[in-house]
Amino acid sequence: MSLREPTTLDDLLNYRLLRLFALGGAPVVRLLEGRYGIARREWRLLALLAARGPMSPSALAEAAQLDRPRTSRAAGVLAAKGLVQRQAQSGDARRAVLTLTESGHQLHDDLFPQIAAINARLVAVLDDAQLAVLDQALAQLTAHARQLNTELAQDVRADRRAGGSRRIRP
Repeated sequence: MSLREPTTLDDLLNYRLLRLFALGGAPVVRLLEGRYGIARREWRLLALLAARGPMSPSALAEAAQLDRPRTSRAAGVLAAKGLVQRQAQSGDARRAVLTLTESGHQLHDDLFPQIAAINARLVAVLDDAQLAVLDQALAQLTAHARQLNTELAQDVRADRRAGGSRRIRP
């Protein structure tokens, strides 16, 4: 297996991270959906609002690494559940700020320690030195991915609704 020169799917960093995300996140998803009735995406928005305070939907989408329509839908679900409040800006009803309600803060305060405990159990297999190296590597890879994102495949735009089947490949 070579991360530097992948020859199979299992050698691709993104695929391995996706598998880790799926396996490591499964207990969190069960907790969120089974016990609290919220989706992982909704939790991400709720946690960001708890950590950073009121935000515009666009700023929240950027912070959550989600597109604006998905963020809008998830925020709408959170508002319907009474966890988030959408406040229109004075003078322009199209601009809004999202804030957590008291119920949203209570849910975050109940959930975060449980999710942090799952995270702690996941990384418990690593010693302190390994954890420090992983933390540094993730920070470095994230910064580099941000740079690559501005450089690579800029001549095409992702359209998940169209899928790959509509494009004719030579």
